[in-house]
This record gives sequence, structure tokens and C-alpha cells, in this order.
Amino acid sequence: MTSIDDIKNALKPELQLLSKQLEDSLMSSNKLMNQVVEEYLRSKGKMIRPILVILTAKLFGNVNNNVIASAAAVELLHNASLIHDDVVDNSAMRRGLPTVNNVWDNHIAVLVGDFFVSNALQQALSTDDIRIVGSLAMLGKLLSLGEIDQIYNARYHKLSEDAYFEVISRKTASLFVSCVEIGGYAVGADGEALAAIREYARLLGLCFQIKDDIFDYYHDEAVVGKPTGNDLREGKITLPLLYALEHCSGKECEYMRELSRKECLSEDEIAALIEFAKAEGGIDYSYKVMDDLRAKAFEQLALLPQTEATDAFRAIFSYVISRNK
Repeated sequence: MTSIDDIKNALKPELQLLSKQLEDSLMSSNKLMNQVVEEYLRSKGKMIRPILVILTAKLFGNVNNNVIASAAAVELLHNASLIHDDVVDNSAMRRGLPTVNNVWDNHIAVLVGDFFVSNALQQALSTDDIRIVGSLAMLGKLLSLGEIDQIYNARYHKLSEDAYFEVISRKTASLFVSCVEIGGYAVGADGEALAAIREYARLLGLCFQIKDDIFDYYHDEAVVGKPTGNDLREGKITLPLLYALEHCSGKECEYMRELSRKECLSEDEIAALIEFAKAEGGIDYSYKVMDDLRAKAFEQLALLPQTEATDAFRAIFSYVISRNK
């Protein structure tokens, strides 16, 4: 398996079971809820997170009903966090389509997000494994803390790589870790056996967020699904610009540092910061960081049984770096 499409094709039976599980769990007697859910499920995203659950289960055992329920649980909680995040950020687009809050309103979006959370908990409970329930609960806590950290850093201009990595460890990497953890638990793996794949997933999650942040520096909303410079509009300073601000010198550097602390940026100021980050090597540096993360992740995979699953884990990491959306 050398590409994400190859992996999806190899896991087609499991992903079909997952799709039905998601649809069944989200079905309700409320017509408006069903309408919103049906519209939302038109774009299911990359499905990387449930794929991680299934691959981990295959690495340590065989796919069973608990694995599918676990994959559904993390996918539902992930999507709940996206729906709520769009409300917080007042985002109009997600995956190239209008967000729930854009089509309907914030009230409905919050309630739909809550509905997804409740269904995620139901899926986790159906496994009768308290470790899976506990992992999902901890994940929800970390996702919330990561978002609060990010708001705090933007509001009080806490600009450093350490602060950045702390945020993305919680808001993104925690979800990837929970995926492999829950996938292992679903087939009876213990915590010690999961140590290497947990670390792989943490590094993958960091890399995933860095690449997501890089997209914000390029003009291709039709591909990425969100406007360029959106992070800067929300006061978020990500790795490329952090690097540029930390390693620059001179009058332009001082001006850019002042600009990065400004509460409301004009479109011209956003464009200036983006070009500054590129010119100062911020994008190149971010790719180097991702390559370093991949090397460390592959070291962790080398500690595991070498199967089609570990090959797929390597392919997923490389896909995350090379993807264009």
C-alpha cells in the first residue's frame, strides 16, 4: 500500500461498515436534525482518523464490532469539534462547502455539534470497554484545552514555538493518539504494547497541523476549502511566521513583530505578513520540521511488527506531508 487511495481500497469493507454505523447512529426523529446531518455528511473528509483506528486494530488483532464502534466514536467527536470550532471562528467554509453555522445559524450548529458528541459517547459505551470510554473522554478534554490555549495565546500575544507546539499537541495530536489507543484497546492490546504507535500518532498529529497551517499562506481557497490568511484574521500565529519573526533582524523585522501583535489586521497587512514569512524561510523551515517528525515516527514504527499495517502507517505520514488539501 503506497497511497492513501490504496489504503482506502484495502479497507473498503471496514469503511463501508463504518459509514453505515455513522449514518445509523445519527438518525433521529427530528426532521431538521436529519436534514442538517445529511447535508453535513456529504463531505466526510479524508477519514484518516478512523483509518488509524482500523489499522491499529489490524496491527494488534482482527477488526471486530468494537473496532467499528470505536472508529465511529472518534470520527463523531472529531466532527463535533469541527462544527463547534466553526462557530467559535465564525468560519463560512469547511472542506470546500458552507459550514453548518453558515447555512443555518450558530444556535443550530452548537446543538448539532452536541448531538455528535452524545452519539460519540454512545458508540464508545457500546464497546463495554471503560478504557475506550476513558480515552474518548480525555480526548474531549484535551481538544477543549487546546482551543482555549490557542485563544489565550492569540489574545495575549504569546508567540513562541514552545507555545505553538503545546497548542497543536492538544488540539490536533491528541486526536491522532486517541485513534490508535482506542483501536488497540478494541482488540485487547495493553498500554505497554501501544507505546510506540502512540508516539507515532503524536508525531503524525503535529505534522498534520503544521501542514494545515502552511495552507493558510497560499491562495487556493477552491482546493484548501478556506480563505488564505484566515489564521491571521483570527489572531493565530503559526509556525512559518513564528520562525520568521524569531530569526529576522532590522527595521522590517521590528515592523512585522508590531504587526503580528495588532488586534485587527487589514487585508494588505495580512498579505505582508504572509509574504514576510515566506521570504524569511518560514515555509522551508516548517517542511524541515515535518521531515524530522517523519524520521522520528518511522523509528517508532520500526519497533512494531512489520506488516501491511505498518506500511500503511508510513504511507499515511508521507501523504500528510505531500497532500494539497
